[in-house]
Amino acid sequence: MRTRTILITLSVLCIVAIPFVTKTNDNKGPGSVRVVPNLSYISDKTVPASDSQLLDLYVPTKSYPLIPLVVFIHGGAWLQGDKSEAKDIALVLAQNGFAVASLNYRLSGQAQYPAQLQDCQKAIAFLRSKASEYGYSPEHIGVWGVSAGGHLAALLGTLSGDHNETGLTDLEKASQVQAVCDWCGLTNLDTVQGQAGSRTRIDYDTADGPVARLLGGLVSDKKELATEASPVNYVSKNDPPFLIVHGDIDDLVPFAQSEELAEKLQKAGVPTKLVVVRGAGHQLGSEQEIKRLIDFFKQTLVEGKRQFQVDG
Repeated sequence: MRTRTILITLSVLCIVAIPFVTKTNDNKGPGSVRVVPNLSYISDKTVPASDSQLLDLYVPTKSYPLIPLVVFIHGGAWLQGDKSEAKDIALVLAQNGFAVASLNYRLSGQAQYPAQLQDCQKAIAFLRSKASEYGYSPEHIGVWGVSAGGHLAALLGTLSGDHNETGLTDLEKASQVQAVCDWCGLTNLDTVQGQAGSRTRIDYDTADGPVARLLGGLVSDKKELATEASPVNYVSKNDPPFLIVHGDIDDLVPFAQSEELAEKLQKAGVPTKLVVVRGAGHQLGSEQEIKRLIDFFKQTLVEGKRQFQVDG
């Protein structure tokens, strides 16, 4: 039996960030950024926060008319990864007028789904409640995730619309986001096995695979939970704008996963752009992609547009 893991590296982002990162923790510099590490986002103080329930916050010290917040969710097949992966790109975004939060969440070795989603929701609710303290807008929050983080970001986005007859839960209301960027995330756990071809290096049909570890069993045995964990099943017309980016030769997460989500969002009338990165696998992060990311969040969060235009 093969055992594989999903990895997405942001090493390219370090290179992109070098020209921008000139000053940090210097309240006098024009490009300075206030960094607040290891904030616990668990509101119930009787429950000790583990390292998996902490976030790092980056806030520009320069005054802007509006400072939106971008929440970054790391990848790693829900098996691994850390909030520190976003350090360099968080500084770039902060020096472009965004506050950035990079969060950890419980991995599948610690807890099964929906723990990962609940952690992300609690983190955003916490960040919204602390907006005045740290100086960003509580009504202009975007989320960006890569790979497994893209899956969680897409869930947050599709759960932000009124997707059922009973409306949103209190936690869903507190964790609503106004824009979503999903880089090569899974979107339908029911169909990913069928979409994975011989080139795909992930075992989606074994007990050792990342999806089975997330759900606590094979999709065939956890069908209800797999459906519940799939963003495509929550799409509604009120969902926030989506920017979806995926390499067309991704050998870890099938490109068809992004196509499936984009099609459902577009049919529902949600402003959506699927950017196909030609010749790219599961590693994204070129200068063009970072510029596109910043442009997307500027239009949707700073300018408040639902309809947006980006290159690609």
